[in-house]
Amino acid sequence: MSYALITILVAAAFFAVSCGGGSVPSPAPPKGKSAVAQKKLAEPAKAEQKQETEQGERKEYAYDPTGKVDPFKPFIQLASAKKSSKNVPLTPLEKYEISQLKLVAIISTPEGNIALIEDSTGKGYFLKKGTGIGKNDGRVKKILKDKVVIEETYQDILGQTKNNEVSLYLHRIEEGGES
Repeated sequence: MSYALITILVAAAFFAVSCGGGSVPSPAPPKGKSAVAQKKLAEPAKAEQKQETEQGERKEYAYDPTGKVDPFKPFIQLASAKKSSKNVPLTPLEKYEISQLKLVAIISTPEGNIALIEDSTGKGYFLKKGTGIGKNDGRVKKILKDKVVIEETYQDILGQTKNNEVSLYLHRIEEGGES
């Protein structure tokens, strides 16, 4: 009998400790709202209706975007997006990469040299100093007797504007041979 009494006391102590001190949980709220709760909710609603009738029209919320960042604007601006913002149509030479163009001839004149280049389809174009060429806002800087020097302006990943010189040679140097 003493074993049974000890077992019952140990079990009672275990249940008391595991229940967190023996506090009874609060009962679940009733499914329907009580009359007191409905009355408390109705009083503020009536007060709001009185304020609206006193003030006239109810104020509508209007979003004001001034001073806020546009969430749909991309972080990185592409070069083609810059050119389209100028609303100036691109010339046929500005639609090609410089690597797609081939220098065919250079004509010497008293006013300055003129270069003849050919695109990948075989169509020819004349270049003078200052002519726009290439997708990276390139301009013809110099036309020499054996090459055309083009200066491109681009932005690096940090947003800094940089210049790059690209040369088109009249006679390309092939691998393993000379000009």
